[in-house]
Amino acid sequence: MTLGSRLRLATVWLSGCSGCHMSLLDLDEWLFVLADLAEIVYSPVASDCKIYPPQVDVCLVEGAVANRDNLELALQLRACTTVVIALGDCAALGNVTALRNLCGAGVQQSAGEALDCAYRHLSDGEGRVPTDPILLPRVLPLHRVIAVDGVIPGCPPTAAAIRAALETLLQR
Repeated sequence: MTLGSRLRLATVWLSGCSGCHMSLLDLDEWLFVLADLAEIVYSPVASDCKIYPPQVDVCLVEGAVANRDNLELALQLRACTTVVIALGDCAALGNVTALRNLCGAGVQQSAGEALDCAYRHLSDGEGRVPTDPILLPRVLPLHRVIAVDGVIPGCPPTAAAIRAALETLLQR
């Protein structure tokens, strides 16, 4: 970020529940302050932009990396972003999203086996297994795919924790 310019801020939602973005929205009136200090250049809650932009100062990334689309976006945002922050426990640890990595008492399960179990054996539906997006063999926390510069922990993190992190980054 150059002196006197607004912070270019992005938020990304990979595989997760969206709770971290709901906590971001819980910033309430402080969102107006943030809007004066930062330009939101990419976010599932603030724009219709489908292509991750270049020269992003800070990106808050919610969710684990579970499929090829997540992987491609993570690699792209790391290449275009100065500071990448893992937002919440799914991004930091895999958390709930990574439960598909397990079967029974901690035995590894492939993505195909998880889909087969969920859609063919446990479903009351037609038993068709989706093919898009293409799942990775295992769900990975963000830091296993790209370098991460910081973490805001929680499931979801509190609005106060998100605000404190953003205020610190805005002072840089």
